[in-house]
Amino acid sequence: MVKSILVYSMGEVIGDGLIKLPFIAGLRAAFPDAAISWCAAKGETVYSGPLKAVVEGYVDEILSKDVTGARLRDLLPWARPFGGRRFDLVIDTQENLRRSVVARRAAAGRFISAARLARGKDWPQAVTDRLARLLSLATDGQGAPRPITLAQADALAAARALLPDGQAYVGLAPGAGGQEKRWPLDRYIALASHLEQIGATPVFFFGPDEVEDAARARAELPNARFPERDRTDAFPHVKGPLLVIALAGRLCAAVANDAGPGHMLAAGGAPLLSLQKDARKAVKFRPAAARLEMLVAEDYGDAMAALPSEAVEAALSRLMARA
Repeated sequence: MVKSILVYSMGEVIGDGLIKLPFIAGLRAAFPDAAISWCAAKGETVYSGPLKAVVEGYVDEILSKDVTGARLRDLLPWARPFGGRRFDLVIDTQENLRRSVVARRAAAGRFISAARLARGKDWPQAVTDRLARLLSLATDGQGAPRPITLAQADALAAARALLPDGQAYVGLAPGAGGQEKRWPLDRYIALASHLEQIGATPVFFFGPDEVEDAARARAELPNARFPERDRTDAFPHVKGPLLVIALAGRLCAAVANDAGPGHMLAAGGAPLLSLQKDARKAVKFRPAAARLEMLVAEDYGDAMAALPSEAVEAALSRLMARA
């Protein structure tokens, strides 16, 4: 019986952390009673910061200090990785063989290493598929990634208050870190208008640096929802990724560019249409949505504007039909 698990990684910035959430949820579902420790070997992970509330109930502790394999001297025979602790199951998610040796020393039972699997010809390109492979091996084929179910009652209550029952909500996240990754805002606004015509309610997600875009969308679509900005609930402390992931569970579908909000919506369980700029990144960093449609601008032209509205509407209709 597996009572203790160590997941070994180098650490997570926000994008990495979001992509890994369905893996974490699948791991907890497979081992509901195990103590799960997460090692951020280089010392930094969003699971002890912006996503701490999101992984509550899934990860029991974060290990980020002392001997974790990040330094060459951690390989020395007298070094005591993880304070000498041993775990029934160790899942090494990183792909450096030297560091994998350190992680292996913590295994009292099974050891599953991406660093070794990555040398094989059938190692997947997509990060989500790599994590799914590790999870499948750890569970003898029984486990699979799944959406996060938040443990925080306030987050779920906030989502219900902001998006009450009785409507078909479709999320729209027009932002991205760079303008070149954004499908034009006017296309999103036109898509939202189309959704209203077929009886759905568009729900916009804008980042803090997208005030002007949010104002334009609000002016043209007064009946759309802007839940992060129009706070009418009693839980204003629920915000950021925690709120977006909670709201994702209220959506029948969502559309997002290749950016953080798309990964948040996927982690929360929203069926997702991901709009990507180029095929290579679309494959490697595919969102971990339970139901996913993906369109790549490179298939139509040189820029995101090449993605035709007709293709987006058709892909979104497929997602909504299966909701």
